[in-house]
Amino acid sequence: MSYDSTRYRDYFEHSLTYAAGFGRNVARYGDSIALVDPPTGREWSYAQLGAAVDSVARALAERGVGRGDRVLYQLYNGVEFALLYLATQRLGAVSVPVNYRLAPAETAHILRDSDPAVFVIDAEHADGAQRALELAGVSPTVLVAGGNDAGHWGMGSGHLGQDFDAAVAEASGTLPDLPADFSTFEESTRFYTSGTTGMPKGVPLPSIAELMSAHDVIMHFPLTPQDRTLNMTPWFHRGGLHSGGPNPVFYIGGSVVPLRSFNPATVLDWVGEQGLTYLIGAPTTLEMIAAEQEKNPRDLTTLHGIVTMGAPLDRAAAIRYQELLTPRLFNGYGTTEGFWNTFLRPEDLPAHAGSAGRSCTDDDVAVVRVFEGRRGQPHELAARDGSEIGEVIMRSPKSGFSYANLPQVEEEKFHDGWLYPGDMATWDADGYVTIMGRTDDMIISGGENVHPVQVEAALADHPGVLDSVVVGVPDDQWGQRVVAYVVRRDEAVDVDGLDAFCREHPGLADFKRPRGYRFVDEVPLTATGKKMHYKVADSAAQD
Repeated sequence: MSYDSTRYRDYFEHSLTYAAGFGRNVARYGDSIALVDPPTGREWSYAQLGAAVDSVARALAERGVGRGDRVLYQLYNGVEFALLYLATQRLGAVSVPVNYRLAPAETAHILRDSDPAVFVIDAEHADGAQRALELAGVSPTVLVAGGNDAGHWGMGSGHLGQDFDAAVAEASGTLPDLPADFSTFEESTRFYTSGTTGMPKGVPLPSIAELMSAHDVIMHFPLTPQDRTLNMTPWFHRGGLHSGGPNPVFYIGGSVVPLRSFNPATVLDWVGEQGLTYLIGAPTTLEMIAAEQEKNPRDLTTLHGIVTMGAPLDRAAAIRYQELLTPRLFNGYGTTEGFWNTFLRPEDLPAHAGSAGRSCTDDDVAVVRVFEGRRGQPHELAARDGSEIGEVIMRSPKSGFSYANLPQVEEEKFHDGWLYPGDMATWDADGYVTIMGRTDDMIISGGENVHPVQVEAALADHPGVLDSVVVGVPDDQWGQRVVAYVVRRDEAVDVDGLDAFCREHPGLADFKRPRGYRFVDEVPLTATGKKMHYKVADSAAQD
């Protein structure tokens, strides 16, 4: 008699959800601390957090939120954010965290695209939210987070929305159970991409993808119920929420410390004061905490590791951070669509600094050859010796394999179960992947391909360079000319010195050498720490 998988399939689809995992921790770790808010001194045990989540879920349910309804929120990292993320799961609704830095027209685009039943905003961004609502032409119920400060912004009931705390306090009644047929394959969270190439795209994730994301982080850090984490990046993007943020920590039973806005001194102070075991951020935030630690050293012995994402770590930076902060440095590469898919571990450093590491435990990653007029197939592999630049592709249980309301983009990015994110890379015989930039960032000068990341990596070897962005500008003779926008670490650095350095650099062909330089105070980054080459290219064309 053959095995009948019906019961297992039924359990998997209807019981194996992220919400169920959090519910188990409320029961098993009721007295353990789940959430700490240092500025107010408040702490929530798992039992208290579970009760608070139910209260928020009641407030949302009273405003018509149920299975499949979207709840959009533009909030800083904080208690309200964590509660909304969990409360939507409790209702079978869809959590839609959104960047509070967006322009009103961008937020309006997301409001139209997601059509939320409830829109929760921070009082600090009330004016922008109101303008976005006017532009969008939609009328969700609006709640305003900000506690006692809400009144200072004129945000009482009847202006733009009701105070969030008041709405939660006044909610009553019994919460309905999820329908018996609720599926782990139903959408539970929708991210909007950071928009390096255009208007944000909605990336839906089913509950099972959130659960697999939590498992991935728990395995790779690894995380335990005794860990306490602080993600220095905004939770509204996937790396903030899923990489040591609320998603994996609440699933394993650890504790989360939210940081409303990044301050390197505060982060380092909290390591000792709060017993933090993991910090998570982008290379830019690591550089700032390293500079602060160099200036005013703190005891960081509670740290089990620091995890970076959004951009590779060059060798000099990796060594510097290992000496100043912790020898246990990690770096993840990925996308909003698939979370991270490669991981660089402390044991890989410094030998493999600059690479994105190897594929994550449950993921398949390949670098395929590039063809004119068609995509490379998963079996058409680039040479595994670092010599051939191809397109990196991946498939992962952490992906939802979809975009919201964009079927034509789905066809472009998802093919035969693989995600084609548009990043160029090389790889070696051991599977270490090195990202060379995006296909649309590539510069073609005199018929030769120039990948900005390769030039930026060479510039990063100069001790006087803090950061750089390399782009192409139109050139009558060569088609495009390579130029570099440089943030100096040392003000004595000048154009002649950089040009001489690049001429002598063993890893940079002469045709890739920048022909022009502009010194700037900062380079434009997305919320995930990725360089926005297109913005610099637009400015460069005008310069």
